[in-house]
Amino acid sequence: MAEQGRKASLGARIGAFWPTARKTLRQIGTTRLIVTAIFLVLGLMFARYSWNIMLARDAERALYDVRALLAAPHVETDQRIVMVTFNEETLRLTGRRSPLDRAMLANALVQLDKMKPKAIGIDILIDQPTPEDQILIDGFRTMKTPTYLGLATNKSNPAFMTYDQEVFLRDFQKQTAPGNVHFTSIRLEADQDGVMRSWPGQPADLPPLMANSLTQGYPEYRSHQGSIRYRLPVNYERPVFDKLPVELIANPDLLEAFRPQIEGRYVLIGGNIPDVDQFTTPASRMKDPQTGRVGETTIGLEIHATLLGQMLDGFMFKPIPQWGLWLIAIGVVLLGALTAMGNLRLWKLALLLIVQAGAVVALPFFWQFHGIDTQGLPVFGWLLGWIFSFSAVGTAARGIGSEQRNFAQSALGKYLPGDIAKDIMKNPERLQLHGEKREIYALFSDLEGFTKLSHQIEPEMVAFLLNKYLDVLSETVLQHGGTIDKFVGDAIVAFWGAPISRPDDCERAVRCAVAMYEAGEQFRREAPEGVPPIGVTRVGVHFGEAIVGNFGGEGRIQYTALGDSMNTASRLEGANKYLKTKTLVSDTVVERSTLKTFRPVGRITVSGRSTPMEVFEPVLDYSETAVQQFTDIFRRFDTGDESALADFEALAEQNPEDKALRNLIERLREVGPGGYSALDK
Repeated sequence: MAEQGRKASLGARIGAFWPTARKTLRQIGTTRLIVTAIFLVLGLMFARYSWNIMLARDAERALYDVRALLAAPHVETDQRIVMVTFNEETLRLTGRRSPLDRAMLANALVQLDKMKPKAIGIDILIDQPTPEDQILIDGFRTMKTPTYLGLATNKSNPAFMTYDQEVFLRDFQKQTAPGNVHFTSIRLEADQDGVMRSWPGQPADLPPLMANSLTQGYPEYRSHQGSIRYRLPVNYERPVFDKLPVELIANPDLLEAFRPQIEGRYVLIGGNIPDVDQFTTPASRMKDPQTGRVGETTIGLEIHATLLGQMLDGFMFKPIPQWGLWLIAIGVVLLGALTAMGNLRLWKLALLLIVQAGAVVALPFFWQFHGIDTQGLPVFGWLLGWIFSFSAVGTAARGIGSEQRNFAQSALGKYLPGDIAKDIMKNPERLQLHGEKREIYALFSDLEGFTKLSHQIEPEMVAFLLNKYLDVLSETVLQHGGTIDKFVGDAIVAFWGAPISRPDDCERAVRCAVAMYEAGEQFRREAPEGVPPIGVTRVGVHFGEAIVGNFGGEGRIQYTALGDSMNTASRLEGANKYLKTKTLVSDTVVERSTLKTFRPVGRITVSGRSTPMEVFEPVLDYSETAVQQFTDIFRRFDTGDESALADFEALAEQNPEDKALRNLIERLREVGPGGYSALDK
């Protein structure tokens, strides 16, 4: 009887609730109800999957990077690990940049072996022959210390390692027998935004990662792909890992001096060279305490050292289970909905919002500080999910009978700035448009006669040649640290100085201009059989102000530079045709360059600029003496010394193929001392 009474009571409550619910649903309306349900689902998706959603993913990564950096332990220099590096000073001493000097590496390995480290890892790919190979092989054969040589395979990294390179590397390692040299994987794998946050995957066809190889233990890390625990120095004058120049280690006279820093430690050998094997880490978002710059990178060797240190510490972040993430996401959406339905007074609502916001902010930091992996934790998604839920339910509750209001935009507009709310509603992928005035080195290149050539060959061959040409020259620009602005047919527009500027931007731009011409010549020589002769590549470089930033509209956005400096670089490129030069730079570039290999080729005016400017041809293969001699003759002529022209004539006779010099002589005769040539382009 009691059981029947409870069932009757429950049925009565449901019966009493149903008319109220039906009335509420009718007042909301079918359309509004569907929209509300959709937004609740969207909120749930944001609260669970924001790491997989554009824009939200960027916010999640940024928030995680802040957490990871603030929770990173501050430590003294790790006495278990030491790095031996090839740096810029090493390259200057050896006169070798790529491949690195293997004789220096061999000498260092021999000395290290005598210092008795625990193990040695080499983050250098021996993927092509050099004259010093036998020296290195002989050094490897004597190694008693377990030594692990970096391996990359064509299968796991086809864009970086060709099959022939892999074959060479494997054959090289075989020749090191009976030395104690084994392969190790040096594969690092950044996130889609290029930031190293996680342990790299370790394919079965690769040997263990360097950290695993060096320790010959910790099997649990063989398949580990959790977050990397970066460490920060207690004092930035004492870094987390010692870095010793390889040339000092290779010096036998210093063996005993360095023995205490090597003996019993794990030694990692690799490059410490700007723009080579550099990785962005969570710390790159913050201002570097030493340089004061944002976006500083970390060498790959130090990433391997960090992984090794984490392994030696036996530290793994504890992952949050999938069901836990779903439970939190559902709770966040329900919390937003219940808050909206609470009909609280303003001060109570404000207090509740503060408490909830504090919990959302504090909980991820608490977990991160206590060793729980918050990478993948959708904190920004919680905020969006809560807002979607709160807005959807709140609008539905208060919007009964108000069908004319735009539900989602109105709800978002109450808790986000109006322009952001509109962007999220209309186009979540839309980027902010902005620009800033910067001083840049602008470069403009063009391939002579390509338009005419394109009418003489098949369209398929035109596409093949153009793609190959732009690929080669683009790679040249990127290798020299330039920003590619745009392609205009076969022309390439690039600049240095934005979005970041470097002290050697001028030298990079000049060397790139010369390298682009040389790459163009190589392209001409390698043209397929049957293709008519291809023209030369001409390049112009100018320094000046420009407006740099994202420009465009709703349909298209481009990061580009606008201004007179870009136009002038284009005019200089065109002036090459008249001056018989291949590469021209303006006097503004020469004034800022530390290079001493520019020869003057007169003064010119170009379209759009009424003021004459002095232009120079970079001749990097000339000696400074030859350039100075050329410049002195030009200055003498400029001051009215008539014998200077005879000296130029003598130089022209000695260099009959120097068309630019012959052209300069003709122009000097025409314009006289201090004069200039007016060009149409």
